[in-house]
Amino acid sequence: MKTIKIAGVPEHFNLPWHLSIENGDFEKENIDLQWTDVPEGTGKMCQMLRDVETDIAVILTEGIVKDIIGGNPSKIVQIYVESPLIWGIHVAANSNYKTVSDLENKKVAISRLGSGSQLMAYVNADSQGWTTDNLQFEIINTIDGAVEAFTNGTADYFMWERFMTKPLVDKGIFRRIAVCPTPWPCFVIAVRDEILENEPEIIAKILKIINKKTSEFKGILNIDEILASNYNQKIEDIQEWLSLTEWSKKSLTEKMLNNVQNQLFQLKIIDKKVTFDKIVKAV
Repeated sequence: MKTIKIAGVPEHFNLPWHLSIENGDFEKENIDLQWTDVPEGTGKMCQMLRDVETDIAVILTEGIVKDIIGGNPSKIVQIYVESPLIWGIHVAANSNYKTVSDLENKKVAISRLGSGSQLMAYVNADSQGWTTDNLQFEIINTIDGAVEAFTNGTADYFMWERFMTKPLVDKGIFRRIAVCPTPWPCFVIAVRDEILENEPEIIAKILKIINKKTSEFKGILNIDEILASNYNQKIEDIQEWLSLTEWSKKSLTEKMLNNVQNQLFQLKIIDKKVTFDKIVKAV
C-alpha cells in the first residue's frame, strides 16, 4: 500500500474526493490516500507542498501559478474545476459600505499572504480602476477570523467563495455587496515534483479515480441533500451551485496559463513569466 498525502479546502468542491476515499476506490488500487482539510486555503497549501507536508494539493489556479513561479517545486497536472470561482465581496452587515466603490483604499481581510483572497483583491481592485499599490491587508487565516476582524473593526471587506459564506449572509453577520468571478478555471491539482518523478503511475491512477467520480458526481442520488447537510447549506443554494459548477479532467492549456500569468504580471503579483513546462506537466 502506497501512502500519498493530499490537501484541500473543506468545501463542497472536494466532496468527490471524500466519497472516493470512503468508498475505498483508492485502496482497491493499493493507494492509501490521506486527506487533510486546510481551512486557511491556498497560501497554506502552497507552504505545505514546499515543506513536504502534502504530496498533492487541490488548489486555486492563480495561487499555485504564483507560488511555482516563486520556487515551489511542484507542477499542475490537470484542471479539477473548470468553471470560475465566484468570489463574494463581503462587508459587516451593519457597516455603512453599500457598493464596491465604497471600498477603495479600505482594508481587506485575507486568509494569508499569497492566498486566493489576496490575489483576487488585486484582480477586483484592477477591475474597479483602483491603484493596486494602495491595497492594505489584514491576515485573518479563516472565515471565522474574518468574522472576528469585522467585529473588531480591523478589516473592512473580505472576499471568499460566495456559497461558503452564504450562511453568514443569511444570519446577518456578513452582507454581500457584489461578486467577482475568476477569469480562469478555479481549481487545479498540483503535485510535488519529487512525487511526479518517483510515482507517476500512482498519480495517474489517482487522477483516473477522481475523474471518474467527478464525471458521475451530479448524477449521485440525492447529492444536493448530501451536500446541503455536509456543508451547512440551504438546498436551493446547493442546487444553484451545482448548476454553475463544472468539474474537469482536462490539462491546463498554454492559452489558459498565459491568461493567468499575464494578469498576475500586470498586477505586479509576479515579477516574471515562465514557460509552460515549468508550471504544467501531463501525467
